[in-house]
Amino acid sequence: MQTSATAATMRKRLPAGSCDSHFHVFEEIERFPFGEPRSYTPPLASMAAYLTMCDSIGVTRSVLVHPSVYGRDHRSFEAALSHLPERLRGVAVVYTDTPDADIERWHKLGTRGTRFNALFAGGANTADLHAIADRVRTFGWHVQLLIDLATQAQVLRDAAATGLPVVVDHFGHSSPADALASSGFQNLLAMLREGRAWVKLSGAYRVCKDRTQYVETLRPLVEAFIKANPKQLVWGSDWPHPSTPPPIPVVSELADLNYEWLDETLMQQVFVENPARLYGWV
Repeated sequence: MQTSATAATMRKRLPAGSCDSHFHVFEEIERFPFGEPRSYTPPLASMAAYLTMCDSIGVTRSVLVHPSVYGRDHRSFEAALSHLPERLRGVAVVYTDTPDADIERWHKLGTRGTRFNALFAGGANTADLHAIADRVRTFGWHVQLLIDLATQAQVLRDAAATGLPVVVDHFGHSSPADALASSGFQNLLAMLREGRAWVKLSGAYRVCKDRTQYVETLRPLVEAFIKANPKQLVWGSDWPHPSTPPPIPVVSELADLNYEWLDETLMQQVFVENPARLYGWV
């Protein structure tokens, strides 16, 4: 069970109404077995443990992202959203043959996007991006991308061509040096300026391996995003940090990083106002 996320407390509590825009849960395997193929096997991490973590840092709204290890099976996803309908929103994984009834049910449960995972097995194929985008268009959903922005820029271009809003996970999932030098990063900045893309300030440990250097290593990315459009940024914990080698990150420390990059006004935007717009709490 994931417990390390509550091992420390915030040096300053998050703004009232703060949203964690990216988390997962992995409940009892007997109820919700993992699928095949998958790229990793996560430890169990319950909704109860997640909510305890949220209480410790001041998060009152959250977005559940369906993980690749469950593949097409959304039973865990549906159970979680049904449990806390006012507090939670969701990002599902739609395939070309997902039944219309499933998409409609997920929307009623609070789902607001569909995810394409180009880094781990079990996700929807990015070659089907346009076909899947057409299936969720009438619901007003966005397209969420887990890609390496520096090496998979074509996926970003394809997503942009759908006309749907595009949400990019984990700073773009490239090392800052690679990202800053890439055409994908420049395209993302242009989309931010136009209000067509969003970036999750999440998963710092996925793009910066030296955890003592998060603040300065990631600062150029954050400053570029802010300069492009601070209204298109959200924060996510990526709890319980699946497929991440130990030591497991502490969420309070990850949230604290934002106080190094964002002033009070920007904290209010990134943690409260922006996610409220993106996920439909307004």
